[in-house]
Amino acid sequence: MPRKTPTPLDANALWEYALRTLSVRAYSVAELREKLRVRAARPEDVPEALSRLKERGYMNDERLAENFAVSRLENQGIGKARVIRDLRKRRVAPAVAERAATEAYRDSDEVTLIEAYLRRKYRTVPLETAFAEPKALASAYRRLRTAGFSTANSIRVLKRFAKAAEMLDAIEDDDSSTNEPRTE
Repeated sequence: MPRKTPTPLDANALWEYALRTLSVRAYSVAELREKLRVRAARPEDVPEALSRLKERGYMNDERLAENFAVSRLENQGIGKARVIRDLRKRRVAPAVAERAATEAYRDSDEVTLIEAYLRRKYRTVPLETAFAEPKALASAYRRLRTAGFSTANSIRVLKRFAKAAEMLDAIEDDDSSTNEPRTE
């Protein structure tokens, strides 16, 4: 059965739609602009609705980014790079995302975050046992990088628990030989 095309909304209905949409979850200005653009009967109603939302304090990318970064740190314990990547995916300006993540992670120690992350992800097995095999160690390394932790600190923590720590030296050498930063 084909999907039904939503009815285009006039200015008042678009305003109500925007309010309902924001009541479900926070959206960046760019995300909501796209949602409203799809539903608007007249494209010129979208900027008007967005400016009304901003004037009333319902939308603020800086506040969204700050809350998002703090929430991801406190609730999921992931790394700063992952927070920045997720904010950019939500189309928050790069400078705003970087500033919010830097502020949220200012007082946190990445090594401590990595250790807590590993203990949470491998809670059923002692970490020394979990990283006995090179394959498992490589998997843990990839998992840490995907979670947004830096290469150096990820390797430093994994070396404490790994039996085949020399394998990590090869990874460290490979990463240090490239001059460009990794963005996974």
